[in-house]
Amino acid sequence: MEKRMVKKNKPGVCVVTGYGINADVELHQAFNLSGAQAVRVHLQELISDPGILKQFQILAFPGGFSFGDHLGSGLVVAGIVKKHLSCSIKDFLEEGKPVLGICNGFQILVKAGILPNLSRQGNQEVSLIHNESGTFLDTWVKVEFNKDSFCIWTRDLQSMELPIRHGEGRFVASKMVVEELRQRNLVALTYKDFNPNGSEESIAGITDPSGLILGLMPHPEAFMFSHNHPRWMREEVREGMGLWIIKNGVNYVKEKFGYGRD
Repeated sequence: MEKRMVKKNKPGVCVVTGYGINADVELHQAFNLSGAQAVRVHLQELISDPGILKQFQILAFPGGFSFGDHLGSGLVVAGIVKKHLSCSIKDFLEEGKPVLGICNGFQILVKAGILPNLSRQGNQEVSLIHNESGTFLDTWVKVEFNKDSFCIWTRDLQSMELPIRHGEGRFVASKMVVEELRQRNLVALTYKDFNPNGSEESIAGITDPSGLILGLMPHPEAFMFSHNHPRWMREEVREGMGLWIIKNGVNYVKEKFGYGRD
């Protein structure tokens, strides 16, 4: 773990890294820009001492290609998390502390049975599989947020453009599960205008029944500044809108645990 302690005047964020995860530095910066203090923690350190989580208020699984995606995106880390960290993450959530999973992190959360966890049994209920096109996608998409969702990460958001970069981002589930997600407003965001990967119901991200967990395929940490946007010189692009998602999580923690909101 980074050689520094989490300051008591800022929420601490555990950004998981290691074994092919490669968007941890960007996510680390995004949380720091949003008023938190992020620390990159190697997965092996968490396995060796799950108690490390107790000093943090947010847990984040970044994107990347953990273990090269050789057995399926996020599958190996999901197995490790399920075996070694499921109890610690359950305690973390029961304390009202939020969890974020982006791209590969989303894949890890669903395959570990942490998200959406409709049955509360920790079983895998949905998946993210190869894009319908069979090709890797690296582009920007417009997403729309569910105004009726109680996800703490997406509150008060309407729509924005975010980048996607994945080969296995197609959200799939049984008709019964998809319907339950819809009825319970657990679909946090959907692709707008076009569905890039063939996801069921154009689902781009989901939350759990507590609203504390968000898993999404687009990368909010890749839109921290206006010039991250591909059309920033041709159009009037607002500030890095991806930070709005990150700030929602940080502000939730500040309000809940008495840090004071920015």
